Amino acid sequence: MALEANTWAWLADLTLVLHAAFILFVVGGQVLIMAGWALGWGWSRRRLFRWLHLLAIGFVVLEAWFGVICPLTTLESEFRHLAGIAGYENGFIRHWVQRLVYYSAPGWVFTAIYTVFAGLVVATWFLYPPRRKL
Repeated sequence: MALEANTWAWLADLTLVLHAAFILFVVGGQVLIMAGWALGWGWSRRRLFRWLHLLAIGFVVLEAWFGVICPLTTLESEFRHLAGIAGYENGFIRHWVQRLVYYSAPGWVFTAIYTVFAGLVVATWFLYPPRRKL
């Protein structure tokens, strides 16, 4: 059974929001870890949170190093194609979420940014290590 174009468009938008949430977790997670270090928040040292954060940035860096397109980008593009949408138009929220997620620069710029950010995450892991129980 084939889905209607608006269902594919909805799935593309949902994928875009998930992509933005992943980015927010990676960047915002590091900000919260650093704030937790400065402010003595115990939860910012929770092992599960820290492992998920480390794995998330590690995934991004490996994608960048090996030139792999993010699976969420690929999935969203496929959903948009199936919806018959040529580009990113239609709707205020979609437009602004896109502008936060997608930007233009040479690939090496992003690889360098991701690598430096991952270095910060790893340094924080050792300087402010997670604890088994708090």
